[in-house]
Amino acid sequence: MSQDGSPSKGSTEGPRPQDPLHYERRFWGRGLSTVAGVDEAGRGPLAGPVVAAAVILPSECCIDGATDSKRLAPGMREELYERIFDRAAAIGIGAASVREIDTLDILRATALAMDRAVRALRIHPGHIVVDGLPVRDVEWDHEAVVKGDGRIHSVSCASIIAKVCRDRLMCRLARRYPRYRWDSNKGYGTPEHLRALREWGPSPHHRLTFRPSQTSLDL
Repeated sequence: MSQDGSPSKGSTEGPRPQDPLHYERRFWGRGLSTVAGVDEAGRGPLAGPVVAAAVILPSECCIDGATDSKRLAPGMREELYERIFDRAAAIGIGAASVREIDTLDILRATALAMDRAVRALRIHPGHIVVDGLPVRDVEWDHEAVVKGDGRIHSVSCASIIAKVCRDRLMCRLARRYPRYRWDSNKGYGTPEHLRALREWGPSPHHRLTFRPSQTSLDL
């Protein structure tokens, strides 16, 4: 159970409400002001870390335009990123490295990144809501909401923070490894990325347990 007595570690799904703060208001109305939305970016790419963010918004704070980061153009994500940082009560960011992904597997590495993001919050969250299915291997109670990154405002904000942080990191890495074009594909398996893998093999930032990298090594 979460601290307010609601079910924890469950997964729910339903239509997106008209009021973007509909979910948070359930808790704010009970005097629980620290609702943390959590999301990740980078589970699917062939290279780079998985990055997670946790965002606590002040009561009645709505960031105009914030939604699932995948629905937003890069320029809009960058603009919203700055707005969220300006107005959020607390933001935590965590990551799991390529080595951790290869050692643990992507699901457990994602849980590790989320755990680090939640623990990085400077405000203790009274309730935690995570995009997707319940997260195993974390010690904190939470509610999981399928497609929560498009339906729950604090999770939408976490989605944007995680995506922009990871994209910026991949652009920095692209300057060191330009042949893979991570500035444009962010580590995903685009045709140009796969061609570079076949020609040059994997970099130190490729996930060797992901199939295209295995193929490039003839494993």
